[in-house]
Amino acid sequence: MQYYGNVFRPPSEARSLIIQATIGCAHNKCTFCYMYKDENFVIRPLEDIKKDLIEMSAYGSYWRRIFLADGDALVLKTKDLLEILKTIKEYYPNIERVASYATAGDINRKSIEELKLLKENGLDMLYIGFESGDDEILRDVQKNLTTKDYIEAMKKCKEVGFITSITIIAGLGGVEKMKQNAIGTANIISKTSPDFVGYLTMRIYRNTPLYNDYMSGKFTMPNPEEILQEMKIFLEHVDSEGTVFRSNHASNYILLAGTLNEDREDLIRAIDQTTKKKSYVPDALRGF
Repeated sequence: MQYYGNVFRPPSEARSLIIQATIGCAHNKCTFCYMYKDENFVIRPLEDIKKDLIEMSAYGSYWRRIFLADGDALVLKTKDLLEILKTIKEYYPNIERVASYATAGDINRKSIEELKLLKENGLDMLYIGFESGDDEILRDVQKNLTTKDYIEAMKKCKEVGFITSITIIAGLGGVEKMKQNAIGTANIISKTSPDFVGYLTMRIYRNTPLYNDYMSGKFTMPNPEEILQEMKIFLEHVDSEGTVFRSNHASNYILLAGTLNEDREDLIRAIDQTTKKKSYVPDALRGF
C-alpha cells in the first residue's frame, strides 16, 4: 500500500485505517488552506482503492475505524462509493465506523436516495468544513459555498442519519471581522445543530494566497487574546443543545472540551482564566 502526497485526517481519526479514495481536494481554492497545494486533484481508480483495502485487511483485527481520504472523498460517484463500502463490509466485518471528509457541495449534489444508500451500506460519519457562518467571509476566502448551502446539506444529513462533525475557524475574518465571524458562525451552528463542532484557530502559511494579503497588510491576524475573545463571543451566541464542542486541534491557543449548551459557562470561564493568566499554548507548540 502506498500513500500519495500529504495525507490529512481529523484528530479523532488518529487510529483509523486511512484509505485514499482521492488525491488532493476537488476545490482547492480556499485562500487560507495550505493542504493539498502540491497535489493535482485525482480520483483514484476504483480497483486501486479496493486493492489497498484488501491488502490492509491482513491486519483487520487491528482496525476499528476506516477513514476515506483525501479532501472530499464524497465527490466520487455513488456507485463507486458503494463498491468501496461493499469491499469494506466483506473484508472488515468487525469495523465500527467508516467516515469521510465531505463538502456541502458534495452532499447537495447527491440525492437523498443516494445518501441513504451510502448510509445503509456503512458510511457513518461526515466531517464537513463550514469554516465560517458569515457569507461575506466565505466569499473573501473563496470557499465557493454559502450558509444556505450548509443548511441544505445538514438537512440532508439529518434526514439520512449521518453523524456530522463541523469545523469552524477563529480568526478567519481577521481583526476587522472578528465579531462578524463569531456571531455568523454561532448562527449557522445554531441553525444546523451538528453532532460535533471542532473549533480551529487561523494560521497563515506561506503557500496560501492569504499569506500575500497578510504581508501586504490587507489581512490583519488577531493575536491570542483576540482569538479567545472571538471564541467567547461565539459561545455567548450559539444555541445548539447537545452538540459536542472541542478545540483540541493543534492550531489552538486553548484546549476546550464540553457539550453545548450545558457547559457554556464553564467553557467561557476557561477562556476568561486563560486570557487573564495569558497561559496560551505557545506558538512553538501550535501545529505539531
